[in-house]
Amino acid sequence: MKTRAFEKHYYLMLLPGLIWLVLFNMVPMVGIVMAFQDFNPGLGIFGSEWIGLENFEFMFLLGDSKTVLYNTVFIAVLKIAGNLLVPLVFALMLNELRLQVVKRWVQTVVYLPHFLSWVILSGILLDVFALKGPVNQLLSAFGVEPILFFARAELFPYIIVGSDVWKEFGFNTIIYLAALTAINPSLYEAAAMDGARRLQRLWHVTLPGISTTVVLLAVLSLGNVLNAGFDQVFNLYNPLVYSTGDIIDTWVYRAGLVNLQFSLATAMGLLKSVVSFVLIVISYMLASKFANYRIF
Repeated sequence: MKTRAFEKHYYLMLLPGLIWLVLFNMVPMVGIVMAFQDFNPGLGIFGSEWIGLENFEFMFLLGDSKTVLYNTVFIAVLKIAGNLLVPLVFALMLNELRLQVVKRWVQTVVYLPHFLSWVILSGILLDVFALKGPVNQLLSAFGVEPILFFARAELFPYIIVGSDVWKEFGFNTIIYLAALTAINPSLYEAAAMDGARRLQRLWHVTLPGISTTVVLLAVLSLGNVLNAGFDQVFNLYNPLVYSTGDIIDTWVYRAGLVNLQFSLATAMGLLKSVVSFVLIVISYMLASKFANYRIF
């Protein structure tokens, strides 16, 4: 009896989360049927005409769909690479610092942007890279003509990737630093006694010690290949950079809520969800195989 009463508390604690999951994640999935309909808001889901896969066929015929798919994958892959390598290098450099006060101060400063929303950070970036902003003033000091950074389509993806890495590398650095603390200090002592220099200790002790964490983060990030960051791109882009900056999420927003093409936007969103689900399953299998990471 005591065991059952104890279990009831767990079920009660679980109940709010389950209600939230059903209301905001399961119930809205009914709207998926709009991808197979010629949706008319006046007739609703149950009264709109069923047209099967026509929305998907039309979507693949559009030139925009290929462009946004390429932009999404290109930006997301660069973000994954940047968010893996930059924090790793920074964590290794920070780990070599012996002054703990400086180490904690630097760690706190680089961690701060993670707490700011893209609405705030977008305003900062637009001011910094404005025509009369600090970056252009610095360039003009070297005789470079002012650059309209957010109007240059060829620069926009790299600004997106660079700003995302700047925002998140402090948080990812903490993960690597936590992994570094798990390395047995006796390994460093043994390597030093064998005459290994600092770079050799880094190569033969530190990197093998955190290799599992690096592999795990790399594999799990595969599930986000089609998530290039709606909030960031939406707050920074403009029609001049649609050719290189428009991603699936922003295209769905414009098609569905601006141009009122509900069925077409739903079809694109559904396709993205299916592909993302497949990638998540693959990444989970790879994480289980190479990093021994399992949830179930």
